[in-house]
This record gives sequence, C-alpha cells and structure tokens, in this order.
Amino acid sequence: MKIIENPSQEAWPELLKRPTQTVDDIEQIVTEVFNDVRQNGDKAIANYTLKFDKVSMKSQLVSSDEIAQAIKQVNPELKTAIQVAKTNIEKFHRAQKTSKVEVETTKGVSCWQEKRPIESVGLYIPGGTAPLFSTVLMLAIPAQIAGCKQIILCSPPNAEGKIANEILYAAHLCGVSKILKVGGIQAIAGLTFGTASIPKVNKVFGPGNQFVTVAKQLATKYGVAIDMPAGPSELLVMADDSANASYVASDLLSQAEHGSDSQVILVSTSKQLISKVSEEINKQLDVLPRKAIAEKAIHNSKLIYVESDELALELINAYGPEHFIICSKNESLFIDGVCNAGSVFIGNYTPESAGDYASGTNHTLPTNGFSKAYSGVNLDSFTKSITFQKISKQGLVNIGNTIELMAEAEGLQAHKNAVTIRLNDLK
Repeated sequence: MKIIENPSQEAWPELLKRPTQTVDDIEQIVTEVFNDVRQNGDKAIANYTLKFDKVSMKSQLVSSDEIAQAIKQVNPELKTAIQVAKTNIEKFHRAQKTSKVEVETTKGVSCWQEKRPIESVGLYIPGGTAPLFSTVLMLAIPAQIAGCKQIILCSPPNAEGKIANEILYAAHLCGVSKILKVGGIQAIAGLTFGTASIPKVNKVFGPGNQFVTVAKQLATKYGVAIDMPAGPSELLVMADDSANASYVASDLLSQAEHGSDSQVILVSTSKQLISKVSEEINKQLDVLPRKAIAEKAIHNSKLIYVESDELALELINAYGPEHFIICSKNESLFIDGVCNAGSVFIGNYTPESAGDYASGTNHTLPTNGFSKAYSGVNLDSFTKSITFQKISKQGLVNIGNTIELMAEAEGLQAHKNAVTIRLNDLK
C-alpha cells in the first residue's frame, strides 16, 4: 500500500479517486445488452448467459426441487448461523417501522402520511468468485417486513448452471417469490423490461460490479427505481495510537478480498501505527486464500498520515466512504462530525465483518462517494410514503382565501375556481 504523508488539500481529489472505470467506458456495452433484451427477451438473456457465464440452460427458473435439494446440502451449523443473522437483521429492520404521521394544520384541515410497500421488487445477488448469500438476508428480510407482494431474485449461475446452495437456502428462508439463474447486465435488463420468465419490477436492489452498477442507473431511464449506485466495495479506517494494528490490517484486508477493484484506505495521526499496519498487512495477506484478489485491491489502496483529527475528519467527509471504522481516542469527534458514510463501525471490537453478516444493520451501502447523497438500504427503501388530506366545510372556509390568492397570483384561474365555487355554496 502506498504511504502518503500530509497531502495538501489541493491533492485530495486525485488522492481519493476510486479505481473504477468511468461510465462512458462501459455504457455502450450496457446499452447494447438492454436494447437486445428489450427486443428479444429470454432468447437474448440466454445468449448473454452463454457468453458471459459460459453456461447454457434449458430454463432460467430455479425449480422447487432444486431449492429442496439445496436446503439439504447446506451445513447444519451454517444454517444455524444464518438463522441467528436473520433474527438480528429482522430485529433491527422491524424497529425502523414508523406509525402514521397525522396533524391538523388548520382547524378543519387534517393531513397525514402513511407508508405503503412497493409491490414488486427485484433483488440482484452477485455470484462470481464469492456467492453473497448474506446479501439475500439484507434485501429479502426488509422486503418481507415491508410487505412487498412480489420479491424476485436474480443471481448468476455457476459453470454447472446452478446457484449456490446457500443463496437458495437464504432465499427460501426469507420468502422470495421467484429465483432466476440470471446475472450481470442481462439480469437488470430482464427486471427492467420483463420477459416470459422474468417479471418486470418497480425497483431493483443489490450490489454488483461496475457493469451492474451502470445497468441499474440505465434502468432508471425506463421508469424502474433503484436502491442506489452500489459498486465495488470500499473501506476507510481512521485509527490512532489507541488502535490495534493487527485488527486494522485484518479489517482492511477483509474488504480488499471482495474484488480487485475494491479500495481500502487507512487515515491515521500516527506514523508508528501506519508502519505497524503495513507490516501486518503483508503478514496476513500471505495466508489468505484470496491473496491474488486482495493484492490487486491493495495496489489501489493507501495509508495516509495527517497531523490532526480535525484534518482527518475533513478528508474522510471529502471521500465519503461506504464503510467507515473509527478506532480513535477522540471517537466522539468522528461520530458527531461524520456527514458522509454508508455505515460506521466504532471501536477496536467492532469489525466491519459484523455489519456484513450478523449485527443487524444492512450491508447494501452507497459506494464511489454516493454516501454524500444516498442512504444505505433500510426498511423505508422498500416502501413509499403517501400523503392524505381531508378538509371539512369549516376547514375550506379557513384556508380558502389563501388558496384563491396564491392561485390567482400564479395565473392559474381554474385552481382558484375549484375553491371559489365551493366557498360560494357555503355562504
């Protein structure tokens, strides 16, 4: 990892760049796949599955028999672990339910807001080198709690034309309506337009590579909402002399092993800690099964020394990390001062892995600086807020003249008339 000491603020934009391709580099490919799926449906999807996943299948739909077989194959201890994680995730997301908000704004004018579930949602679950069954829990559980009627899951097939047993088990456990062996751009396109096999959905959720991220953004042009632009994983750790170097190194590597385009950053006010963390990374990296992937991510990553906590906080907010770990004697400064982060982990005994799996918070989070404007997935992500109002005769008398004056000032006579004819009847 590159060690950078006291970078000037003018250098921050270049220093904090993500190791990702620009949208322009891959948008043409995504657009071509979308147009093909829109015109040719399942046939196009089968062709892209053969091209990208190197597998030909008779059906994209996962059968009930396949699910039953998968459930039998999952290790009982892992089933118990998944159940524990499910319980914690449910607790945290159920706690996010809000009651109806109601107020009488003027006597006789009652306004209220209620949440309604999004009827049909699509969940994208990455497969590839690490089938993320934990993401099934993070997306399907809040969808189920919110009351979404249709929960469609897409995940890329492996070389045998199957989805990982653990993904199928978690999907079954969380009430997924339909599971399809489709990945990549073609999965997002299928969920956007609908095909004979894949239902069209109202909103698409889930992380993915840069192609999936751009595909989700393109889906919004066709009236499909998305959770956020969630691309390659990233982590920033703020640590001082109170931190444990081996813990910090393990956290950095835990994100580096996600993919070669992941990025991890350490910001520290201690040169000694930076040196220790660098040594620990090299030591721990050697024994990782995914060493080759982590090494590439580490190449894109940085160890940054700054002279003060205040400067560190400013740099962190400029970066807007997906995951942010605080290991500092001055933790309250960072807790109170962080504006831009997807999820925050506090103290030496709060590894980012806890949020990835079982603490209860959601791990589907904004990357690439989007935490400056987007929230991570939560219960509200699967609902819409609808406002209601009811006005009595006296209520209309109370606010009628206000409406008339404002409508007339905007030159909207029909708006004014809609009130005036009612007020005339009440005289």
